[in-house]
Amino acid sequence: MINKNDTGLVKRSQAVIPGGIYGHMAVRGFSDTLPQYMADGNGCRITDTDGNTYIDFMCGWGPVVLGHRHPTVQSAVAEQLKRGDCLNGASPVMVELAELLVDTVAHADWAMLAKNGTDATTASVTIARAATGRRKVLMANGAYHGAVPWCTPVTAGVTAEDRAHLDYFDFNDLESVRAAAARAGDDLAAVIVCPHRHDVHRDQEQTDPQFARGLRELCDRTGAVLILDDVRCGFRLDIAGSWEPMGVRPDLSAWSKAIANGYALAAVTGTDALRDAASRIFTTGSFWFSAASMAAAVATITELRETDALERIARAGQRLRDGLAAQAAAHGFEVIQSGPVQMPLLRFAGDDDFTLTRRWTDEAGARGVYVHPYHNWFLGASHTDADIDEALERTDGAFAALTR
Repeated sequence: MINKNDTGLVKRSQAVIPGGIYGHMAVRGFSDTLPQYMADGNGCRITDTDGNTYIDFMCGWGPVVLGHRHPTVQSAVAEQLKRGDCLNGASPVMVELAELLVDTVAHADWAMLAKNGTDATTASVTIARAATGRRKVLMANGAYHGAVPWCTPVTAGVTAEDRAHLDYFDFNDLESVRAAAARAGDDLAAVIVCPHRHDVHRDQEQTDPQFARGLRELCDRTGAVLILDDVRCGFRLDIAGSWEPMGVRPDLSAWSKAIANGYALAAVTGTDALRDAASRIFTTGSFWFSAASMAAAVATITELRETDALERIARAGQRLRDGLAAQAAAHGFEVIQSGPVQMPLLRFAGDDDFTLTRRWTDEAGARGVYVHPYHNWFLGASHTDADIDEALERTDGAFAALTR
């Protein structure tokens, strides 16, 4: 069952890349059957270097919301590249994109652009500290807000001092937030939170509206900044912001992943009250003003606004969830499916260490369905009813293999 397709590339990479591969892209950490290297993507399909094709339920780990090589996005990028990408000044498309973000995101009075989700969360925290003159930031236990020392768990190369001004609360537990805020006292700069709990190695947890409203009230009362880390969920759950259906608006939001359908881009959006602070911080990058990614974002957000893409994503996710539930029951398994249907996760009941779940995802991978055992999946607008049904035919074989 071990995937052999990229043995040559793996050996070559080990000679020139520390560990051969690193971070979340280290496929052997979560699958024996999925390939380490991919050669092509189109719609909801990806193809490895041996020509094996997979129905993709990770969507590039979230960025691909419309489908790989979406023609409208590709055309916008090609047109921008004719004029240039990295120029000595910002391209006009930067202003167009910022205007589009302000018109789309419910709380946004302004937008700043960057490259990666970590850029956006880090800038948000920096803006909050600049605005308040305070240091302390509260975040949920187990939450992921990026891959830099201020928010990365203490591992190799990260010191406790890097995280000296962080404190923690339990997601959906207002009392724990209030206790952490009390510990911070008059030094509380911000609370940063994800739209729902999507930590790895656990079931996802939807946000209690009372919790969201309680965070908003606490920040209003203390003068702290409420930051919504919409990097993973943004532009997939709700075009105006993932907490908009609950009627809770943050002061700042961090965006990336689906903002440009796979092109490298991130953004921070904020309210007028934080405009001055945002103008006073120093944040930049050599490629942050790359115009091609901005053109991709304009095309992506426009497509999401003007078509039924978000409805199609939700419909595909529900069809997949219903089908998997029926298959599991038919084969005598109890499964737990958590999170929004657009960002699902499946685990076998009682499988707290994800061993059986990994066996199932390995079997699915061997049959050409790309899913993850303990990180949430992603649905995209290119997943049609026919694609979901084909995937379910294959996952049925994965359940059958476990019964054997």
